[in-house]
Amino acid sequence: MMQANILVVEDDHYIQELIAEFLRSQQYEVKVASDGIEGWNKFQQQTYDLVILDLMMPNLDGYSVCRMIREKSETPVIVLTALGEEKDQLKAFEMHADDYVIKPFSFQVLMKRVEAVLRRTRNAVKPEETLFDGRLRLDADAYKVFVDGQLVETTTKEFDILNTLISNAGRIMTRDMLLDKVWGYDYFGDSRIVDAHIKNIRKKLGISVIRTVKGVGYSLENEPAGAEG
Repeated sequence: MMQANILVVEDDHYIQELIAEFLRSQQYEVKVASDGIEGWNKFQQQTYDLVILDLMMPNLDGYSVCRMIREKSETPVIVLTALGEEKDQLKAFEMHADDYVIKPFSFQVLMKRVEAVLRRTRNAVKPEETLFDGRLRLDADAYKVFVDGQLVETTTKEFDILNTLISNAGRIMTRDMLLDKVWGYDYFGDSRIVDAHIKNIRKKLGISVIRTVKGVGYSLENEPAGAEG
């Protein structure tokens, strides 16, 4: 069992205690917080390998905490919530959550998702530097993206998606293929997480190189002549 530090931010003390005890029984180091403000404060006090985050909390909701975490780090976030509608899931993915678990949940399934997220994070291998269309460059050493020499801030997942598309330029990559390459075969979540990430990538790049193949997936192609962001 891999050792990891996990922060559980959950305002329901009964669920919080159950999650913490279950994780500790699996040899994880666990810290807990009972609302968003306490969770954010604890997150800043030390380095965590994973955050399990409730959405509906007093003082500061989980969406806000997730956004603040993403502004500071790439620490994986698993959202744990009773909100099961599609719009709630998409909003969480747009905040760059790594997974979404709906209450009530199985502790065994939660544990598998924890293991999968930690394994993806720790086994991530940086690709070599790549260049596409003379405008888009990926710097593997710094894990950064440049468009026309200008730095474009991206998350680790966004970088991995771009690298996968560049490595398969001109080839159609289905959502499942991107999930397999970027999230891993053991990803349990919804494939729409890919769509949310692609939307964010397009907005950040400002160039038209990612083509949507309706009902199938995405491909990376040279920007059409005269095209603007």
